Amino acid sequence: MNKRVIKKYKRKKLGKRPVIRFHYLRETLFWIIKIALVCGLAYFITYFWGQRVSIIGDSMNPILSNKDVCLVNRATYLFGNPKRGDIVVFRPGGNENSHYYVKRVIGLPGDKISIMENTIFINGEKLKEKYKTTEIKDVGIVGDEITLKNDEYFVLGDNRNNSEDSRNADIGNIKKEYILGKVWMKVSSKIKFI
Repeated sequence: MNKRVIKKYKRKKLGKRPVIRFHYLRETLFWIIKIALVCGLAYFITYFWGQRVSIIGDSMNPILSNKDVCLVNRATYLFGNPKRGDIVVFRPGGNENSHYYVKRVIGLPGDKISIMENTIFINGEKLKEKYKTTEIKDVGIVGDEITLKNDEYFVLGDNRNNSEDSRNADIGNIKKEYILGKVWMKVSSKIKFI
């Protein structure tokens, strides 16, 4: 047989199959990469902005009620610190077996806090609150002035007489490392940005 005919025959017989297999393999790898990227992006968004936390109790009434579901922004405190008035999610003492607590930041690191006659004083000045709260009947451990350390925050519930917060010795001041993030949206019943 002629060498040309043999080469042409071999190309016809062997040449097309590897190209077809490579095409399917390339297409499959392309879809696997696409799916992995979408799953990675979904995980990233959910981890940093979509962690759901259920409210237990009425300590944050009227903003949040028992059984409300909120989304937590974890990313906000990676590059910054909680601010006065932020509603944060934390576990007291970093206890992994405890449920999440949701409270409002009142005192920042280094602040001196005292509560007298239903009034919160920070560094000797009366705290001006722009949100609805109830009066304070029990000052707890804040009867005397306390000073927050460099990594501690003082938190209170808005419903002050129905709240386990920094006034209680078993919760106390919250370290930044125990704060999961900031509540940014209520998603139960009616969506509401906080």
